[in-house]
Amino acid sequence: MPRTLVLASSSPYRRAILDKLHLNYQVCKPEIDEQARPQETAEQLVKRLATEKAKAVVQRQPQFADAVVIGSDQVALCDNEILGKPHNETNAVAQLQRFVGKTVTFLTGLCVYDAANDSCDVVCVPFYVHFRDDLSDAELRRYVELEQPLNCAGSFKSEGLGISLFKSLQGDDPNTLIGLPSIELLRMLRRLHINPLAGDNSLA
Repeated sequence: MPRTLVLASSSPYRRAILDKLHLNYQVCKPEIDEQARPQETAEQLVKRLATEKAKAVVQRQPQFADAVVIGSDQVALCDNEILGKPHNETNAVAQLQRFVGKTVTFLTGLCVYDAANDSCDVVCVPFYVHFRDDLSDAELRRYVELEQPLNCAGSFKSEGLGISLFKSLQGDDPNTLIGLPSIELLRMLRRLHINPLAGDNSLA
């Protein structure tokens, strides 16, 4: 029998990635406390939250007791400081000004939770965004005005016009930057005999 696959996220970007992978899945929003713990590193944070999100879905929804659940969490860092969402245009421009000529690191925690066996496969996948060193304040203000990246950590959308801000991108999987590392995800799912190339959530 095909396994039930659940995405523990309400993110439209993560859903879009799964849709492109031709996976049959359900969506359930996790309700957890996402605050960092004292002395917790960024890598520890995203791995823990990805795991807690996946497990929270099963705890709240008994029908998923035998499901495979995908949890993911992401932080962006510049100068080893975790970046928040700007929420307004002034903060967005200021955040982008800080990145000129620098590298922003994205760490994405990914957990695939096999609820039937209470086992987790968890990784942290990095991705690096190198910003242009010739960006002007006028360009940054224009970018924020056009794309309104006010709910995005780092104040940009790499899948849109944000690409114009970059000198280069560095990483194994471009989907990592959007919040769901697909190469790692598919590797994890194949371990559980879920393979879109073998049919709809069927045995690999």
